[in-house]
Amino acid sequence: MSAVTYSVTDGVAHIELNRPEAANTIDMGLARALGEAAVAAREDDGVRAVVLSGAGKRFCGGGDVSTFADSDDPSGYVHELATTADAGIHVLESMAKPVVSAVHGAVAGGGLGVMLSGDVVVAAEGTKFVFAYPAIGLTPDCGTSASLPRAMGQQRALAFALSGAALTSEQALAHGLVTEVAADPLTRAHELAATWAGGAAVAFGEARRLLRAGVTGSRQEIGRDEAGTISARSTSPEAQALFAQFLGR
Repeated sequence: MSAVTYSVTDGVAHIELNRPEAANTIDMGLARALGEAAVAAREDDGVRAVVLSGAGKRFCGGGDVSTFADSDDPSGYVHELATTADAGIHVLESMAKPVVSAVHGAVAGGGLGVMLSGDVVVAAEGTKFVFAYPAIGLTPDCGTSASLPRAMGQQRALAFALSGAALTSEQALAHGLVTEVAADPLTRAHELAATWAGGAAVAFGEARRLLRAGVTGSRQEIGRDEAGTISARSTSPEAQALFAQFLGR
């Protein structure tokens, strides 16, 4: 059984973490498979939006601690695992295609970084969010050090990380960690992805890329990127058709 399943329907790629028996914790197999699925979605011109979810009772419980403990070289193994997982998450974060994460049950440790690769995060009622790392003497990975304060703000992210307490779905919504709470997050995620895929999908994708790059890029770099992107978009068939519609021509 693949640690990550991948399918494409009507322009929407669905990437699902698939280690339900292990709370979708991240081992080397899942980390590599996530990267492969992310690259497949990025490189497929037929994919216009991406849904990210987890099979079973929990979205993702973070790293698979048993594999750390059982390794002959824990430091080397954890370094390779963190690097591999981060590479796949970076592909999801940086691709010019919108991503929505559907989460449920629990999201812990590195699962937060996986979740926050989504531009919109839809959480099930009753989902618990846990920073988790210090409880086992570890520190963040999977890009969480960047994505968590970007989502929550620095002070809230620090308070969450240092408190050790779990956030409820309602608290996560209030703190900006998730976008909305839904009874059926996966159905809602597919609704959003279908809207993006059926609309100006390339514009949505480039907008998400620019907004994410804007967090870390210099003002000058972002201005140049924006000018080049909007110029290229202005002559695209997608934009030309929408121009005519807007102008009633």
